[in-house]
Amino acid sequence: MFASGLLHVSEAESRKGGIDMSNLDGGALVGRALADEGVERVFLLCGGHVMPALYGIRSAGIEIIDVRHECSAMYAAIAYTRASGKIAAVMTTAGPGIGNTAAGMMEAASMNIPIVHIGGAVSMAMRDAGDLQDMSTLRLMESVSKWARKVTITERIPEYVSMAIRHATDATPGPVYLEIPTDLLSAEVDETNLKTRPRAVPTPIPGGDPDLIEQAADLLAAAQRPAMLLDDGAARSIGDYADAVAELSDFLKMPIGVAGYGCRGMFGDESANRLLSTNATLMADVVLAMGCRFDFRLGFGEFFPADAKIIQVHTDTSLIGFNARSDLGIAGGAGPVARQILDAVKARRDPSEGDSWSGPAGPVTAADLPDAYHDPKVPIHPARCAGEVARFLEEHGRDWSLVIDGGEAAVWMGLGSRAYRAGQLHGTGPNGTIGTGPGLVIGAWTANHKPVLWYTGDGSFGFYAMEMETMARLGIPVVCVISNDSSWGMISLLEKYIRPDEIDQHGSCNTDLHHMRAYEKIVTMWDGHGEQVTEPDGIVAAIRRAAANGRPSIVNVEIDNESLSPFIAPYAEMVKAQ
Repeated sequence: MFASGLLHVSEAESRKGGIDMSNLDGGALVGRALADEGVERVFLLCGGHVMPALYGIRSAGIEIIDVRHECSAMYAAIAYTRASGKIAAVMTTAGPGIGNTAAGMMEAASMNIPIVHIGGAVSMAMRDAGDLQDMSTLRLMESVSKWARKVTITERIPEYVSMAIRHATDATPGPVYLEIPTDLLSAEVDETNLKTRPRAVPTPIPGGDPDLIEQAADLLAAAQRPAMLLDDGAARSIGDYADAVAELSDFLKMPIGVAGYGCRGMFGDESANRLLSTNATLMADVVLAMGCRFDFRLGFGEFFPADAKIIQVHTDTSLIGFNARSDLGIAGGAGPVARQILDAVKARRDPSEGDSWSGPAGPVTAADLPDAYHDPKVPIHPARCAGEVARFLEEHGRDWSLVIDGGEAAVWMGLGSRAYRAGQLHGTGPNGTIGTGPGLVIGAWTANHKPVLWYTGDGSFGFYAMEMETMARLGIPVVCVISNDSSWGMISLLEKYIRPDEIDQHGSCNTDLHHMRAYEKIVTMWDGHGEQVTEPDGIVAAIRRAAANGRPSIVNVEIDNESLSPFIAPYAEMVKAQ
């Protein structure tokens, strides 16, 4: 059946032609409801329990992006939403299809990414009767969603879709789940009997309490060493106020540290102004922390100087005072609060002159990266591999999207990357999930059709490598650079310090992979460019050749399996000292 209004024919002509425009099945209701709520993309893998919804989504004019694994669909939706600012939907079939998304749902939740996940289920009449894929998937999704419900009446599908989007996009956004049994998707209803359904209305991002804003402005206006810190919890609450954050930084010559990837590039070209990507909180006397979750990534909030004043801003009040002390807590969105504080600070003092206390606000280039990123040795230092990719992007790919995946590979590339625009960088959240890369590539490209450089470790590459066929089918011009240490690097490196005698006597315990497996040969299936690189000076030229090919391509770089990243080096030193 077709949703009314989608065909340019009158009701009388439709009935004459045998099409009853007053009847819609549940799948059509899903498509229309999503379209009415502004959803433009649905990421999915087809399945029998949800096929009516696929036809309904297609008829509603929503673009369907089909992938090879349901978790890739989740990662794609994350990158699409981060890059476009628009909410995406994911659709999965019953049972295992839904179960395959759990890691992706947790990933979205960890970064406050709003996603509507619609899952199929056995028919209402066959529940608990041993039918195919009759599983307690709602219970599973309740544990990884901020809101989860099951639809039990076809007529209420539009209402529940609207409800799901309201919960996904509220002041503290995140992934939600809606389960619809297959018989409800197939059932027809009389459109004329449907109630007018409510639609999710965007609500203003909340500002902060005026008295608290004045107190924050007093602290910052008098600060000698002010610093700002933003995390993924701020990304969706900055709204149209990114310029206020940048202006506040410039007015006080206040460095901005950015944790995660959600806020990278929002405040301008990071390469043009090093204050936009400088975390100086270790030496600050006043810290403005916005959208931060002080978990292990942020030292559990224990790294602040003892005499520093901490201003915490978050839409989720449960995270104000989580691990880190809060001398002043403001419930509100990062953007509106930044604008309020900026106006209040301007009323108190003139702008700061000269250089920032943390150093000049001049440009920063790949040449300024630490020495390890320029190491000439062979096998190639993992930092040098990341540094060459940074140099390629600086010289040839400033508008490309950069997807970062893996353990050690992600640490080196994350530290070496610069954002030239908002929504450019994509990587994992605090869960440390690996294998996210292929889905993130698909989602980032879907958002803006810009070329993508996918940087990954060889272990993480193997999770969803067949999504490269999806990329070929969709025509995505991606260059995949594999930082290949022929092992599960982060674990392998740590085990050498934790159990040196065991490793010396018996070798590694399942942390090694086949030495320099020729992953670059995969791309021959679609005439992509693939080559292996063993010399550091050959990396950029190989990337350029791969980019010129225009098809999904692989540059497989041999790196050493001995250099510790700044993430695990302190732990290794601690183990050695014991």
